[in-house]
Amino acid sequence: MMKKQPKPILLFNDECAVCGHIGHWVQRSAMSKAGETSIVVQPIGDDPESLRLLNADLDIWDAYETIHVLMPDGSMRLGGEAVAETLRNLPNTKWFAWSFGASIFGFRPFQFILNVAYAILADARPLFGCESCGKPRIWLKPIDWVTKWVKSLSANPHPKPSLHFSSLSAARRRPVAIAGEPLPHGGHS
Repeated sequence: MMKKQPKPILLFNDECAVCGHIGHWVQRSAMSKAGETSIVVQPIGDDPESLRLLNADLDIWDAYETIHVLMPDGSMRLGGEAVAETLRNLPNTKWFAWSFGASIFGFRPFQFILNVAYAILADARPLFGCESCGKPRIWLKPIDWVTKWVKSLSANPHPKPSLHFSSLSAARRRPVAIAGEPLPHGGHS
């Protein structure tokens, strides 16, 4: 038995900083002045059975990995399609969200761009410290290594002492002449 909702439900990973910020932004944006919401924002949590009550086909691990929007008719939107559906339901973004449905000879260019952008963000979430979103994809490994290296530098409570250098111009400065004394290094005044 599925739980029916009159409004779409955005599921987000509340253990991920990126997902959490986006989820809270959607929640604030969906609220009308009268206190009504245009889309329900719900954290995934850690109970797979409560998610299956929303939709029998919903797997908790899939929901952690990819954004899901559960539609009132029982269907699901995933990834970039879920982002587009969310934007269609927000009062401050619906003015441009129609573009994701625009089709040119059966090809939806704006939805394609959104799908690619979502795929990149989904792959990059672990770089921002989200352990529950999975591991970075192979193409992000070099960035992951650099990110970990930079974090290790800033997390070191006892940094190595650094050498202090003076400028080359200070080293080449000519000595000041004192009246009546010869200049060092055979210089003349």
